[in-house]
Amino acid sequence: MDLANFWDVYGNLVLTLGTNSLLALSIWLTLNCGMLAMANAAFMGIGAYAASLLTMNYDVAFPVALLGGMAAPALVAAIIGLPTIRLSGVYLAMATLGFGEVVRVIVLNTESVTGGALGLTGIPQSTQWWHVLLAVAAVLFVLSRVRRSKIGRAFDAIRGDETAAGLMGIDVRASKMLAFVASAVVAGLAGALNAHLTFFIGPAEYGFDRGVEILTMAILGGIGGLTGPVLGACIITVLPEALRALADYRLVANGVILVLIVLFLPQGIWDPVRFKRWLNKGPHAAPSGLAALQGGSPALGRPGGGRHPNKDSDHA
Repeated sequence: MDLANFWDVYGNLVLTLGTNSLLALSIWLTLNCGMLAMANAAFMGIGAYAASLLTMNYDVAFPVALLGGMAAPALVAAIIGLPTIRLSGVYLAMATLGFGEVVRVIVLNTESVTGGALGLTGIPQSTQWWHVLLAVAAVLFVLSRVRRSKIGRAFDAIRGDETAAGLMGIDVRASKMLAFVASAVVAGLAGALNAHLTFFIGPAEYGFDRGVEILTMAILGGIGGLTGPVLGACIITVLPEALRALADYRLVANGVILVLIVLFLPQGIWDPVRFKRWLNKGPHAAPSGLAALQGGSPALGRPGGGRHPNKDSDHA
């Protein structure tokens, strides 16, 4: 199969890898700030409908439609974030899931604008491969810079201990709001790109199942870095296609594989800590026998628990 035939058959799947990666990165933002927010599917839907309506009803340029698809969920996130970011854990998850259902019901009951249960058809297929590639690269670049910045360190501190972070002078509420709104922007971008790729959108695409799928992508890949969510998105997207030969048993096999990965790799597939631990298990990493009894430290790799002998002699 040459490249042209491959793209004709699998082009949409490849582009879906990109949009799903954006969705996984969007929920990674809130998870990295210690928030179990499940509104990403709703934000994706808001972005998809906003961008599609701008294109279909107002004939705006595609870049402007993308900006509209990012701005609309950001505005909604700023409004609903005021009361919801005070919640945490399962309560935040329930509140954001409820918000998703509210969005779905509104779409169903505004048939004159959104098409109701029938959805919107005839959306121009403006999304090209380089649009998706550029969007994923830009989001990864920005998030990588954020991770190394003061904001990223604040997110890590809040995820570790919210109370301690507040005592250290971090504005916890502002940081959470920033993560929540930024997550909505990325999810809206994914929705706008996806809407102009699939030709059709409907409210059923942005419901509870989609929200759980987005969360699964991030958890499966691992939230220890930006590579994990992208890897998880690729697996969740490709796995059903890879198991197509199993026909009716495809979903069963899909579920079994995911369960096994979660059971044996609880930190996700991409776990930098686990990788470093594996790399440190070399032939000289763990002293054994007489060396271990003489005070060898497998973890630190030096006798005496990692203290330099000269330093001890200096203080003697």
